Amino acid sequence: MFSRKLLTPCSLYSRPFAGIPHLARPSSSLQALRSSIPHPPPSKDIIPIAQPVVLALSEPLKRKESDPPAKDHVVVLDPTVFAHPTRTDILHLCTIHYLDSLRQGSASTKTRAEVHGSGIKLRRQKGTGKARIGDGQSPILVGGGRAFGPKPRDFSTKLPRKVIQMGMRVALSVKVKENRLGVMSSIDWPNGRTKHLKERIERLGLRKTLFITGEEAVPVGLERAIANIQQVELVRADAVNVYEIMKHQRLILDVKAVDYFEDSLKKDVPISPLPLAEATSVSL
Repeated sequence: MFSRKLLTPCSLYSRPFAGIPHLARPSSSLQALRSSIPHPPPSKDIIPIAQPVVLALSEPLKRKESDPPAKDHVVVLDPTVFAHPTRTDILHLCTIHYLDSLRQGSASTKTRAEVHGSGIKLRRQKGTGKARIGDGQSPILVGGGRAFGPKPRDFSTKLPRKVIQMGMRVALSVKVKENRLGVMSSIDWPNGRTKHLKERIERLGLRKTLFITGEEAVPVGLERAIANIQQVELVRADAVNVYEIMKHQRLILDVKAVDYFEDSLKKDVPISPLPLAEATSVSL
């Protein structure tokens, strides 16, 4: 027989590392040595963690006198908006959220209680040799009610605002990575003739393109001319969504649309400066 010292719960809490040598508390001399070692102060310098996105300025549909020449200028885009990591799960959530909002949810069928007719039993329960049956509104009969049929409902789903904003960043960044995003100084057309605008779009190689403008009111001539061109759409920056961006093959923004997206979607992170001459760059 041997005796073993038992520790009560109180003694265990009072000595948490008593039986574990490598977890024992350091001695006072070791603590004094650690406190005497000088530590450098924290640095106040902010190290840039993002590189700006540079794109060549695209040729406009109709060049104005105030528009700079496209071949001599580039645009500098915010990397937090146009260089976001690809998140296919976020794109899926935003797409389903938008498509759910388009569903009418107006399908409706009648239950057996809503079908017009008598509630009398069609035949007696026993003695006929046939299956037992109730009234004529039974779901198993032709012309009867519908069991578990659809009723008017709201199919729209909720999605956090920050998830929708991230979806916009991801969608714009995907177009930049695929070289399918362009920036024009302005998006305008002088008249409502579709023929000439279609020829100009085909000459620039902008078929299946979504044009996004930051103007509060879309020019009337451009809106009329572009409405009759298939697979080409024009939308304001405050009305576009992730589904429309990903549906079209190419994306064209004007300068005001870029300003709108950067003001509403950018993050406050340090960005490294761009070593370009002021005369050959346009910072947005």
